[in-house]
Amino acid sequence: MTLAELKVLSDLNAKVWKVEVAVGDSVDAEATLIVLESMKTEIPIDAPKAGKVLAILVKEEDPVEEGQVVAILEV
Repeated sequence: MTLAELKVLSDLNAKVWKVEVAVGDSVDAEATLIVLESMKTEIPIDAPKAGKVLAILVKEEDPVEEGQVVAILEV
């Protein structure tokens, strides 16, 4: 079985409010990885598939743009 890297993207322009996982963590599909804040609303970015967190490319308070890669999972 070959493992693949899956890039997790931001759905909108926002600010990183909280990073919920760390590199090396195993996550289930739909687990919250990062929480964004936009216009006083919290928007979770969830894992599209189960896997292992290879990289978190943002930190709390960072601005992110729609389509920006925020994390990479090994699936």
